Amino acid sequence: MDVYDVSLIPLIIGLVEVVKQIGLPKKYSALISLIFGIALGILYIAPGDILKGVLLGTAMGLGASGLYSTTKNTVEAIKK
Repeated sequence: MDVYDVSLIPLIIGLVEVVKQIGLPKKYSALISLIFGIALGILYIAPGDILKGVLLGTAMGLGASGLYSTTKNTVEAIKK
């Protein structure tokens, strides 16, 4: 994964937020993040190698989920 591919993580977070605004329950956010990550991994990062796309997409999806929850928890802790 190149440094530029990591820039897809904020995109995944944004897409998950859009899906949540549409009405998806928040408890499915991590799953949707993983699905978007895998889709972007297969379609954008490694279109010729599905296994590589799935592995890198999984890393991006989990990274997006972790980045969101870490930021949310930090903001909540600062507000207290």
